[in-house]
Amino acid sequence: MATSPRSADTISLCSTVSSCPDRNGFYGGFQRTDKPKEPLSKAQIIAREKKWLYMIDNWSLYMSKNYKKIRDRCRKGIPKSIRPRAWFFLSGAYLLKKKHPNLYTELLEKPGNPHVIEEIKKDKHRQFPFHEMFLDEDKVGQIELFNVLKAYSIYNPKVGFCQAQAPIAAFLLMHLPAEDAFWVFVSVCDVYLEDYFITGLEVLQNDAGILEGLLKKTCPPVYRHLQKHRVEPLLYMTDWFLCAMTRTLPWETLLRVWDCFLAEGIRVIFKVALVILGASLNSHKVRKQCNGLCETLEVLRNPPDNVLDEDFIINHMQRLNLRVEDFQIEHTRQKNRRAKQKALQEAAAAAPSTTTTTAIATNATATATATINLTPSSSSAATMAQSSNSQNNTFTRSRTTSPTNITSGSVTVVNIGGDDSASALGVSNISSSNGSVSVTANNYHT
Repeated sequence: MATSPRSADTISLCSTVSSCPDRNGFYGGFQRTDKPKEPLSKAQIIAREKKWLYMIDNWSLYMSKNYKKIRDRCRKGIPKSIRPRAWFFLSGAYLLKKKHPNLYTELLEKPGNPHVIEEIKKDKHRQFPFHEMFLDEDKVGQIELFNVLKAYSIYNPKVGFCQAQAPIAAFLLMHLPAEDAFWVFVSVCDVYLEDYFITGLEVLQNDAGILEGLLKKTCPPVYRHLQKHRVEPLLYMTDWFLCAMTRTLPWETLLRVWDCFLAEGIRVIFKVALVILGASLNSHKVRKQCNGLCETLEVLRNPPDNVLDEDFIINHMQRLNLRVEDFQIEHTRQKNRRAKQKALQEAAAAAPSTTTTTAIATNATATATATINLTPSSSSAATMAQSSNSQNNTFTRSRTTSPTNITSGSVTVVNIGGDDSASALGVSNISSSNGSVSVTANNYHT
């Protein structure tokens, strides 16, 4: 069985590293870039930088009056020299830092929950082990990663620490000073990936259903193949969503995707997932070779290199025939389905159980059979209808609902509406048996 790109980063360093890092600081691993894409001309780079600097200097005006221009420029790619500052503004982190200028330092001075601190210490060395910032425990990268994760666990004790957060924090530290990275991390966890890291799997299952519904619309042959072999979405999409693609995509592609993600929100992660699914299994020949669950998962966990190319991903994301209304429809459908399931479970628990036991004795043996009546009551049906009617069916959540927004415009972050709208928490084990999926979560709270 081939080694997946993510598992490759756990292989012994001596067998895979180069003697010098690439231009992004990687000594090895699947995110090392030996042959970078041919850069733009110096004149083009300077022109783009000037446009972005002017836009950042007039950020409130652009956010309120010309957000489309921000979105389009993010899709074209943010200049490397501007990217840290642009992400700081796109995420709304600059407003959080302005509102709490000394909070990060104050959080670092607090002891934190001992159990959470211990879990962070165990996990920090696993993030980007081939990058120059995180090679050794005494390197600045691991020290700052510990500080950011510890500070967040104190800042938001409801979430505490989830293992899926660590690669996101490490990724941000590669681009921003520690305090700025912390505030972008807060915005990503509490706004863009709201409720992803809270204990409970409802949101993860909800997003899995939405992804499945969108795949049925965008690529029916792939959808039918996954249904035929009972390949549940949780088996392949968990890492993509929980880590916001930081452990999945090549470096240059990841940067471009995050440019769009911070401008447009969670829909970008859905679109990237749909492109990977459609492109990896679009060929009839490939689907024919994948004649079972394991073979299919092997393809999805190791997509072809051309599928993960930055131009391929970005271009195909924009060519997807999806409207905001399509996300709204799937979101509503999944919320209604979950409401019905919950109502049925409540009805089953509330309805009186009738048990009939028949004993048949033959010589010295006896056999007992029991019949249980679980018919939902009329009152539970009313409960189900009320629950369904009370669901929030809005997909587009404006930036005005963000705790980071004070003067920004109204359409920056686009997420699935509702309190339980995004994917859930860190997952350590997923298994499938007879079409059912079992998920084990890793989440540490203060």
